[in-house]
Amino acid sequence: MDEKVREQFELAAARYDEERRVLIPCYDDFYGSALKSARTDAEKPRILELGAGTGLFSAMLRQAYPSAELTLMDFSPSMLGKARERFADDDGVRFAEGDMADGLPEGPFDLVVSSLAIHHLPHEAKRRLFRHVRGSLAAGGRFVNADQAAAESPVFDAIYRELWLEEIYDGRIRKEAADASVKRRETDINAKASEQLAWLREAGFADADVVYKFRDFAVFCALV
Repeated sequence: MDEKVREQFELAAARYDEERRVLIPCYDDFYGSALKSARTDAEKPRILELGAGTGLFSAMLRQAYPSAELTLMDFSPSMLGKARERFADDDGVRFAEGDMADGLPEGPFDLVVSSLAIHHLPHEAKRRLFRHVRGSLAAGGRFVNADQAAAESPVFDAIYRELWLEEIYDGRIRKEAADASVKRRETDINAKASEQLAWLREAGFADADVVYKFRDFAVFCALV
């Protein structure tokens, strides 16, 4: 992970969760769709979250799967520190500090999930990661990635950005927080949804689709 990106996420850790609802204008539908897609019939699901941050998505999964074994992976000690606080009394959670681009914790897993993390990787690293995720999933497993996606046309990229800027500067969060988010997004490396679907199929997933999309926010689901 680029050191500039790492530094910005360290600075963002403190107010990360409270600002997300404004910074993601489709917050409820975005996470709701991801949660509904992260389905498993395993009695005691083994779940890995990549780029877990403060553990926000894993906390939603914990409610859905109380008996799950959760592994949260992130490169940021500050973010994982917040996640450790969140799950302080939960013995079913373990933490893995590291860069997902360099390799994944030992599996297999019934579910691998991620939210707003993979778009920071260069495209070749995304493709490599998708192959690693496929290799880490058990039979019947699935991969759910709630992330950003570039529009199919630069015209729509510009439209989506203009709308997003209007929304985050509408006074619901501090201007400093909005400025910091704009700064962080300068390092985004978004790929088109069509490209990501092609890479998932290339990685060996039997089926893959975009199960939710709002402007440049998309939820991908890929099945083994």
